[in-house]
Amino acid sequence: MNTANDELEGKHGVQSLEVGMSILRAMVTGRRSMMLKEIAQAASMPPSKAHRYLVSLIRSGLVEQDRLTSRYDLGAFALNLGLVALDRVDRIRLGLAAINDLRDATNETVALSVWGDGGPVVVRWERPRRPITVNVVTGTSLSLLRSAGGRVFAAWLPERQTAALIESELERGKAPAGVSTMDDARALLAKVREEGLAVITGDYFAHGVEAAAVPVFNFDNEITMAIAIVGVEGAMDLTPDGATLAVLRRTAADLSRRLGATLEQG
Repeated sequence: MNTANDELEGKHGVQSLEVGMSILRAMVTGRRSMMLKEIAQAASMPPSKAHRYLVSLIRSGLVEQDRLTSRYDLGAFALNLGLVALDRVDRIRLGLAAINDLRDATNETVALSVWGDGGPVVVRWERPRRPITVNVVTGTSLSLLRSAGGRVFAAWLPERQTAALIESELERGKAPAGVSTMDDARALLAKVREEGLAVITGDYFAHGVEAAAVPVFNFDNEITMAIAIVGVEGAMDLTPDGATLAVLRRTAADLSRRLGATLEQG
């Protein structure tokens, strides 16, 4: 028995694992696929050393390399870890149950989004039981102005948190028709807040698709998630007094209350 060495190792941890994690942190911070030189620089180590660790990370599924570009990105196992971590957060778990029930009630595609480092992102979606559906890809980043979920976040988050992303969409021509300035965007989002939800039946960022989304609030009465219902354009009843929006509003209100929110919601 080598008790002394075991105890020493237990106190100091495994250095190689810590180095590997520094590479993963560098890749996460980069927010995109990266070349070896970029990863090494971000992780403050020589490229030769970074390459050795990347080989092991690829074997473990935490990293993958594009053979055409030689760029590295997070692998399938790393993405699975992220989804599992999200699932274990109470608000996400409750949200997943809510969109599952909403899918059953409407027989439409529904999606759950949260605010990430670069804006709103879809963390889970539920597919309806019908032959023609709209598929939503988990991990999709949402436009703040041309997606229903994005408008919800832009409407209820502080402008200081969203202004740069909105301005970028305006500059790149990614805004909906009739919205070309920040004042236009503010007017659009003010209407969303007034109505309590965002409905897009035309000019959605995906052709032939329409959607509606509502905010979910936490115990601080701050937006924490968005629930969206998505369908083929013209196939859903998205009228203000229709059953679809009523059950969507009710789902978000019930979930908000479970999260401790005290805001009155329509």
